[in-house]
Amino acid sequence: MRRKDRDVENRDEIYDILKRCDTIKIAMHGDVYPYLVPVSFGAEIVKNKIVIYFHCAQQGAKLDLLRANPHVCVEGEIFLQVEKTAHGITARYESVIGFGKCTFVSDGEEIIHGLKLLTEHYGYNEYPLDRCAGLDHLLVGKIVLDEISGKKNLPGSLTPADRAAAVPR
Repeated sequence: MRRKDRDVENRDEIYDILKRCDTIKIAMHGDVYPYLVPVSFGAEIVKNKIVIYFHCAQQGAKLDLLRANPHVCVEGEIFLQVEKTAHGITARYESVIGFGKCTFVSDGEEIIHGLKLLTEHYGYNEYPLDRCAGLDHLLVGKIVLDEISGKKNLPGSLTPADRAAAVPR
């Protein structure tokens, strides 16, 4: 990374940024071009690695590509604002980029666990997943991140509470 002053190295701080992202984008290998898709997600830390769960339909281009090559890049960002500086303008943001492998969950308990993380991420902690009519029509993807990095450009006066308030949930 060229701008070391913007590097976020602490895994817990990177995870905090990820948890405050509204969506993530998953990049995968396409036939000719890369394929990038935004998804809703839930995340946790397991055995010191960040694990991301997402849901999707049971068919489509994303599934075809992930089954052909499960290696992915995951990106999430929180854009705060653009502001004037002494040298021009700059964007204030926090972001994460990770690399890992996507699998599809087949165990019923893990499917519910992944969906619970997803619903909790969006503030629906008590959503009754066992009564969800869509369960039979979706797949749950799981990405274990082998590598992850973070980057931020925040003004010095912006506290964690200010950052949290800037991203409404």
